[in-house]
Amino acid sequence: MQSSIQKEEIDRLFSATYEELRRLASRVRGDDPAQTLNPTALVNEAYLKLAGSLRIAPTSRLHFRRLAARAMRQVLVEAARRRNALKRGAEFAFVTLDDGVVRQDARSGDLLALDAALERLSAVSSRQALLVEYRYFGGLEVAEIAESLEISESTVLRDWRAARAWLANELRG
Repeated sequence: MQSSIQKEEIDRLFSATYEELRRLASRVRGDDPAQTLNPTALVNEAYLKLAGSLRIAPTSRLHFRRLAARAMRQVLVEAARRRNALKRGAEFAFVTLDDGVVRQDARSGDLLALDAALERLSAVSSRQALLVEYRYFGGLEVAEIAESLEISESTVLRDWRAARAWLANELRG
């Protein structure tokens, strides 16, 4: 009974946010010709990951978007790992995090490097790592991140600047 209610809630939230998630997926995905997932496929893969792995139903649209951000990150990283396994030694271009959601040429190496850097950032500041994930992969606005992390908007902006600087240094090195 619990799982059917949970599935219905996920389906409802997915339907309500589908177009928004698809727009975000097209930005996160970038214009990489090697990218095998189009925005629709990325959103659908993220949905399958969500539907198959959630033990707790999302409590709100914001909560669902946070979960979708994590799912899209996982789907993109898995796809990048598969591509890199096929072509080792490819040229890597670096991910660029701007003040908006995303501006990038998302190559497999970029996503893998960003994922690894986010894991290292998580050890230093889990809040900053979550903030980057929500903003970069989930497209959450500053106010939504502040609400989600229960911090002020100015703290979100300060952490965003610090996280971007830290990641830029990590990705350069």
